[in-house]
Amino acid sequence: MDIGLLSVSMNVYSTQRIAEEAEKHGHYVQQVDHTKCSVKLGSGKPQIYLRDENITEEFDAIIPRIGAKVTRHGAAIVKQFEMNGIFSTARSLGITRARNKVRTLQIMARKGIPIPETLFSINPDNIEEQIKHLGGTPVIIKLQEGTQGLGVILAETKKSAKSIIDTFYKMDTSILIQKYIEESNGEDIRIFVVGKKVVASMKRLSAVGEFRSNVHRGGDTESINPTRDEQFIALNAVRHLGLGVAGVDLIRSKNGPLLIEVNASPGLQGIEAATGVNIAKEIIHYVERNGRKRRRK
Repeated sequence: MDIGLLSVSMNVYSTQRIAEEAEKHGHYVQQVDHTKCSVKLGSGKPQIYLRDENITEEFDAIIPRIGAKVTRHGAAIVKQFEMNGIFSTARSLGITRARNKVRTLQIMARKGIPIPETLFSINPDNIEEQIKHLGGTPVIIKLQEGTQGLGVILAETKKSAKSIIDTFYKMDTSILIQKYIEESNGEDIRIFVVGKKVVASMKRLSAVGEFRSNVHRGGDTESINPTRDEQFIALNAVRHLGLGVAGVDLIRSKNGPLLIEVNASPGLQGIEAATGVNIAKEIIHYVERNGRKRRRK
């Protein structure tokens, strides 16, 4: 198969690993910088260009690795490939839904997936009442489109929470506020889903003096076997968002697992190292099962 790997650079572990496994399995793989792509609409079939090269008919499948800063454009490029009949490991709608934490949590709440108590607002006049709705401090304040633990703040007192929330409102920055789950103890779980299968899972533990457990924030990792409830939540979250490949983040509370986020472009380095699972190979197998060779060479 001919596979388009949508990524801004080959100098990224996840991109390198996926390309490496694709080539091992006899496929042609080309890195496509989606920020350099254009779509031409009008008379005739829509055309997709990479700089001046027409790549409309080049691929049997695409694997999107869309960064947070270019979500809208990247998703639009993915959408055009979809409309041209090319298989994608992540639907464009799923990418945009997952990137926005509020939209993800709205869908999860509607589908009965357990999530932390969450509030979002743009009203700076009733911040104290907003905090009260969540049972008081401490609370977690998150940017709606932050990644890798960036834009996640723990406010331990009412005074600090009001100050932080008020600042974000004045900056016209979209945030959400969540009840702090103390018993999670700075730990969360990343469950990696490919297709309809959980392929790897790890626990992430926060570094000393840090409540965020992201690997990029210096947290430790260890391989785990998720419970049936945790697997059920992860598989259904990915299905409801319309993603074929995703990382699902959960925390464990006294009332059971709670979904906190779904990542449509999950990194491979930390979880492959922690679990020893060849996730890149699982992604290529998923493409092989679902993509269709469009033409003979």
